[in-house]
Amino acid sequence: MLVLGRTESGLRGLPETVATAYGERFGTTVAEMAAALGAGHAAGTSTALPAAAQDQPRLLVVGLGEGEPTPEDLRRAAGSGVREAAGLAGEGAALSVAVAFGTTVVEELQAVAEGALLGTYSYAPITSAARRPAPVAAVAVVHTGTTRTEDGAEVAVSAPAVAAAVLTAREWVNIPPNLLYPESFAAEVKALVKDVKITVDVLDVAALTKGGYGGLLAVGGGSSPPRLVRLSYKPRGATRHLALIGKGITFDSGGLNLKPGDSMTTMKCDMAGAAAVLAATHAIARLGLPVEVTAYGALAENLPSDTAYRPSDVLTMYGGTTVENGNSDAEGRLVMADALARAQEDEPDLVIDVATLTGACVVALGDRTAGLMSTDDETADLVLDAAEAAGEDFWQLPIPRETRGKLDSKVADLRSTGTDRSGGALVAAAFLREFVRSGTPWAHLDIAGPAFYDGKPYGYVSPGGTGVAVRTLVALARALSTRPAR
Repeated sequence: MLVLGRTESGLRGLPETVATAYGERFGTTVAEMAAALGAGHAAGTSTALPAAAQDQPRLLVVGLGEGEPTPEDLRRAAGSGVREAAGLAGEGAALSVAVAFGTTVVEELQAVAEGALLGTYSYAPITSAARRPAPVAAVAVVHTGTTRTEDGAEVAVSAPAVAAAVLTAREWVNIPPNLLYPESFAAEVKALVKDVKITVDVLDVAALTKGGYGGLLAVGGGSSPPRLVRLSYKPRGATRHLALIGKGITFDSGGLNLKPGDSMTTMKCDMAGAAAVLAATHAIARLGLPVEVTAYGALAENLPSDTAYRPSDVLTMYGGTTVENGNSDAEGRLVMADALARAQEDEPDLVIDVATLTGACVVALGDRTAGLMSTDDETADLVLDAAEAAGEDFWQLPIPRETRGKLDSKVADLRSTGTDRSGGALVAAAFLREFVRSGTPWAHLDIAGPAFYDGKPYGYVSPGGTGVAVRTLVALARALSTRPAR
């Protein structure tokens, strides 16, 4: 099947051979046929056209939106086109899909290739029936620009690596929590990175106890034993060191501060931050980017039991800072604090943490935009530039000076939560900042909104985990690899 794009000015990417065959068979052009069948240019629309002959592909025309399409417009259209093509193929088909959007520059080629590959994904249900083969067996992108051979070759490597990392993160998020828990998640990560030069360390309860990881031990104390996964990628020639920390709560019931039942349904997604940083690190290593990366996945399960931690407990975090626990449903910041404190010992040039941290961020920015909070605007701009290049939506939020005062405690160095509901995302960021050394550039990405999607598919996004932040982290590593040493 051949997927074509349509803008206000007409079709884009139609190969001459297909155009000729159409005229010979139907006595009309593809554009006229598409118009007769109601094809439009609005984003998210698609119209199927017949094949000109048995040896010619069936056509699918997808809308590219208003105006000149951006790379992200093309990425989304490619994803929706491939998914629609798979739906038209029928059950049991092994479909080959080519996407031709008339791309002329390498950034557009990369976007279309990523979107097409992302559009092939859907979570395979757990069933007693035999698993059906994936409907899309192969994906190709038709490029009409004069891209250099080496640029085309790079896209052929980069797009599959980035897309595979996003799909890995999606798959991890979608696995039911009785099958993906801290120990099994750590095993998944170890299996993933076997094909690259990454060193893996997994700290179990004995090692966490010996090391003084009070946050992880407290949060995981009422359920499956927690783990801290550390990945280290040290390529030759690296002049910059990036530390990535991800929240890996494999299921969040709220602990003793129990969530309402309806709020627990999607809480298998509370490990999406760890999924993003660990999958992105694998992609960075696969691509051989010359930047050192140390990644931490803080993995725990937050359940109530007779051994669960309590509101008003005082916890001693890694490094010795004491924290008065304000709410056991604010557990993510506690496991992240341990990992952030440990990451400082690696002497990174830049620290990025990724977490489905607060419902307050969802209230502020909705379910498709992630929050960004940082120590300084230069660091924020670096991350925002990477997000823009990757086609992901982040919005910078402040950490007002007075926010730190909400974390004052009478019984510990600080409190884990504020005393009211105002500025919840900002307060959480202020807490995490306490575990970053002064002078170290740091950004916190709150992906609570866009990490999980429970509606109808759109663009390259299917229901379930989205893999958000993976593309941004890879783009950030790429940008850092070209910057001089600090």
